[in-house]
Amino acid sequence: MNLNISARQLEMTDAIRTHIQSAVESFKKYHLDIISTRAVVSADERNGKKGYLVEFTINLPQKNTVVIKQNDKDLYTAIDLAAERAQKVLRRHHDKEVSHRVTKLTDVENLNFLEPDDIDESIEDDTDEIIPMELDLYKPLSIEEALDMLKNSNKQFFIFNDLDGKTRVLYKRKDNKFGLY
Repeated sequence: MNLNISARQLEMTDAIRTHIQSAVESFKKYHLDIISTRAVVSADERNGKKGYLVEFTINLPQKNTVVIKQNDKDLYTAIDLAAERAQKVLRRHHDKEVSHRVTKLTDVENLNFLEPDDIDESIEDDTDEIIPMELDLYKPLSIEEALDMLKNSNKQFFIFNDLDGKTRVLYKRKDNKFGLY
């Protein structure tokens, strides 16, 4: 991670530089591969009040740039507040990545993989004979047979092939009668 610290209208001391470096070091715990961080400290005199403005610009790979601005009467307090706000934003980015990674890992863990021994056995057992079977669903039924099957079940509708080979739908209506498509 590249770190660029600059000061405007203010003398940069070693103590200020060390405090900013320690604040930026705390960003590494989120494992976001931060490309660069720029910290700008400036004296701020608005409305006759003296104060300090701290700005962190954090460049993240494949995401938007995070910009945090904080002003306070005390320089070290402004740095700490800006660092806390930046950590909050970085934690949110980290939590999004971690939660997406967890779902992807659990999906992979649920897959059943074949062991090498199973693969060899399945190749040897490839001589099995395949016997075609016709499912009951595709056997043609008369409308009366389908009506009896629907009456004897608790289903709302029944799909079947009639004797002419057409796919038909027999359904229960709200008035206790039956409909046919």
